[in-house]
Formats: sequence, C-alpha cells, structure tokens
Amino acid sequence: MEDASAMPDVDEPRAPANPAALGTSAAADARDAAADADGLVETDDLVQTPDAAEAADPGPERSALQALEARLLGGERKFRRRDVAHGAGVSLLSARKLWRAMGFPNIGDDDVAFSERDRDALTTVIDVVRAGLLTEEAAISVTRAIGQMTDRMVVWQIEALVEDIAEERGVSDAQARRVLVSELPDLIDPMEKMLLYSWRRQLNAGVQRLAVRAQAGLDSSAEGRHGAEDDAPLPLARAVGFADLVSYTSLSRRMNEKTLAKLVQRFENKCAEIISVGGGRLVKTIGDEVLFNCETPVAGAEISLALAEAMAADDFLPEARVSMVWGRVLSRLGDIYGPTVNLAARLTALAEPGTVLIDSTTAAALNSDERFVLIPQEVQEVRGFGAIHPVILARGQGMGLVVD
Repeated sequence: MEDASAMPDVDEPRAPANPAALGTSAAADARDAAADADGLVETDDLVQTPDAAEAADPGPERSALQALEARLLGGERKFRRRDVAHGAGVSLLSARKLWRAMGFPNIGDDDVAFSERDRDALTTVIDVVRAGLLTEEAAISVTRAIGQMTDRMVVWQIEALVEDIAEERGVSDAQARRVLVSELPDLIDPMEKMLLYSWRRQLNAGVQRLAVRAQAGLDSSAEGRHGAEDDAPLPLARAVGFADLVSYTSLSRRMNEKTLAKLVQRFENKCAEIISVGGGRLVKTIGDEVLFNCETPVAGAEISLALAEAMAADDFLPEARVSMVWGRVLSRLGDIYGPTVNLAARLTALAEPGTVLIDSTTAAALNSDERFVLIPQEVQEVRGFGAIHPVILARGQGMGLVVD
C-alpha cells in the first residue's frame, strides 16, 4: 500500500507513485502497469473446466457446489490478480502482501481466481490507509488477524456441522461432507449475522479490557513489587493460567476417533464456560492444554480452582494440573507473551493432578482473602527462573464460581 498522498484514486487506477511502499520496486511497478494495460479476463482458468458433456449436465452435486461458491464469493471468478490490483489502484506486490496476510494461497498470473467482491475488499483496505485511519503496517496486521481467526473459525464450524450430520442421520463421514454442500446455503445468513454480532460484542469488551481498564490493572499489580522485575516494562497486568489434562497422550493412543473427539470437545467446552463465567479470556487451546488470562488475581484464582474441580468431578475426563501467576504481559497477535506466561507454564508441569499451583508473588496478592487457602511448598529450581517458592491454592470460604 502506498503513501496516501501518492496513491491514485480508485476510479482512476494506475501504477502506484511510491515504489518503496510494501516492498515494491520501480521495475515491479512498471511491469505491473504494463500488465494492467492487458485489461480484464472473462474466462475461469482456476476452476477445473468441465468437458462438454459435463458442462451441459454438470450433475446435482457439482451444480450445488458451483451455486455455493458463487454465493460465497459474491459472483463468478472472472479476474486475474493483476486485474484486481489494477482496480484498487495499487501495485501487484502491494496486493499480494495483503492477500498473504489473509492467508490466501499463491495464485499464478494467468489464474482467473477473483470476483468483484475480492476487488471491493482490497479497495476497502487500501482506502483505509489512504484516509490515514491506519498505517500500512497496522492494516496488514489487522488483515492478518482477520485471515487467521476466520480460517480457524470456518474449520471448526464445518467439522461441527459434518459431525452433527453424520451422527443425526447415521451416515458416514464422507457422505456427511457431501450433504453439507447442499445444506450449507440455508445456514450462511444466520451464521454471518451471528459473526457480526459476536465481533461487535467482543470488540466492545476488548476495548474495555485492553484500553479503558489497563492502567487500573497496572496500578493494582504494583503492590508488593519493587519495579525491577523482568515483566515490569510490559503494558498489561494479568492473571495468567494453564490447565493441562493428566495422561492425555497415553489416553489418546487408546481412543478411537469419536471418543478422542468427544474428550477434546468436552474439555474445551468446560474450560471455555468456566473461563467465561469467571470473567476471563481463553487465549488458546494447545491439544490437551488451555491458556487463559483475566484482569485480577482473585478472578484468576476462582477460575483456576473451578477448572481443577470440574475436571476432577467429570467421570469422562482425566484430572487436570492447573497453574496461575499474577504479573504483567505483552498482548500481541491474539496471544500473550512474557515471563509471567512462561512461569505459569513451568508451574503447570510441577503441579500434582487435581491441584492448582501458584507462585509466592501471586500468593501474596491473595493472602488476605478468606476465599482461598494457601499451602506453601518446598523451594523448586525452575528453568529460566531459578529458585521459586510454589504455593498450592485451595478452596477456602464461599462457593466459588457457579456455572449454570
């Protein structure tokens, strides 16, 4: 993407005037400008071209797939990548940088892979930069976030729908995947509405959590600290926790596909519910382990205890090792980083099944709260941290989190 002052208007596309933007070069821009003069292509080389008989009667499955693609892409594929870049008024290299951020596969010069909606989407991002609302770097980062999150989301949704079709109708997995193609159109609009609704709600919550209340968290985390800690420069105060299923690897080797899927889904669903009710955020799931964070040590303690108790009470799931550390983190790329995260991960490995382990700093933050019992343990040498004073966190007064 180019400097806003140098970018051409969308309705007058031409080669970008700033050859340095997004890694372009004057030679590449010149080649792009020459290629743009070729005009638009009206054939579809990317999708396999059916033979004459199939074109006359493509069959119900192929017809359903073609109709689904046209609806999802907003029309037929009729543009090459240079055509789309030309329509947005940017160099091909600038467009490719954004498409890579979205996670799109590499497309050849002669592949007819894009629809008018692709051109409109690229123009939207370019216009945001031209208007000065985002820098080029920020636009690429935001685009990458959208691409990565929606990729994971659609895989999750498709597999959930396939599983439901297979179980409800007693058909094979392969048959369920074929059925999905014909039945998905009825779900597109409601899923799209829910996506937009959820995004707006999550954006509002994120602004409160990551902007409005950020300073209050730093102020509260300063108590009992001398300011020279490794995490002191980091911008957010968070309780960071891990929950790790015991003996997951050995169990997974003995399970069939359906049983393993049920275990994984049950574990993640329980964790997601508890973390949500406790006011936390499930950062990510890594196989048999979840990483979460929340804004106060009390919330982190309640979530941690509830996770350990829920796994212990579930006859289908193995027990969990849980850890929690109150400190400061860096939030980037939808993930969290820093010594606090690393220490919490180390403590998880030290915890006994069914228990919650915290460090001495976190214990000090919870020491006066009657809802928790703190049981100091022997000093442990922890890789990267030296001597650590771990503390078992147990239930004190009160009921803890109630997940209805």
